[in-house]
Amino acid sequence: MTTSLVTGGAGFLGSHLCDRLLAEGHRVICVDNLDTGTLENIEHIRQPGFEFVQHDMIGHLEVAGPVDYVFHLASPASPIDYLRLPLHTLKVGSYGTHNALGLAKAKRARFMLASTSEVYGDPQQHPQSEEYWGHVNPIGPRGVYDEAKRYAEALTMAYHRQQGVDTHIVRIFNTYGPRMRPHDGRAIPTFLRQALADKPITVFGEGAQTRSFCFVSDLIEGFWRLIRCNHHEPVNIGNPGEFTILELAEVIIRLTGSRSEIVNDALPQDDPAQRRPDISLARRLLDWSPTVELEEGLRLTLEGMRFAVPPAPAP
Repeated sequence: MTTSLVTGGAGFLGSHLCDRLLAEGHRVICVDNLDTGTLENIEHIRQPGFEFVQHDMIGHLEVAGPVDYVFHLASPASPIDYLRLPLHTLKVGSYGTHNALGLAKAKRARFMLASTSEVYGDPQQHPQSEEYWGHVNPIGPRGVYDEAKRYAEALTMAYHRQQGVDTHIVRIFNTYGPRMRPHDGRAIPTFLRQALADKPITVFGEGAQTRSFCFVSDLIEGFWRLIRCNHHEPVNIGNPGEFTILELAEVIIRLTGSRSEIVNDALPQDDPAQRRPDISLARRLLDWSPTVELEEGLRLTLEGMRFAVPPAPAP
């Protein structure tokens, strides 16, 4: 039986990846320190062929038996998390990636690094292609995440070039779907939580900054195709549909039937003005493109969130 190990496997993306790997017939080892992941995300997949290991990847990990694939997703990924855990974010990007790559080398496994569009920083190229080197403030508050992932990419390529590890790098753009934490600080769960409670929806700045939003099932399909190809340099996986944050807030108010008003707050430091992937490489290399439109994906996300957010009080 094929064995896959997923670091960060109890997180939002990791738990969906575990679902997909089990559906493909893999034995799955899910590794997570539960800093931001939760056991609730994997409760439904406690079954034969699935093993949970509570472990922090900044420490060495021993795994018995063969491993065919290593997916390295472990890292705080939301601004509220990496601003709360700056040193740990840097350590899991460095030590954690080193340990995951070392395991892949020892097991002769294929390796995939979950990198991020944050490596492009506040981009001066739009849309962002894989050839763009980015525009990152290395000492700003977001730098702990941006630079951790940039270092992780460099380390991954070094293991490929010097050690011969079969590595893959996915640059993930904004992704959403069921199992996002309502209070994780990102726009979609925050807006949905506020709208469901009829509370003011907080938009940073004037809401003119743009993002692209990829539904989680599309992203996981991209993972699955990438890990099985022979391309070793980074590949963007995201939805090129571009929306302003204000447009997103307005769509969510309409879908939820909320009485929420939109209020404005100060922009965070180094908040990117634009973010949209050029997915030409993924289309050509993987025959991949997203299939779930924003409103459909928001409805699917909303179904899961209604149970996690208290109902709004009666008027």
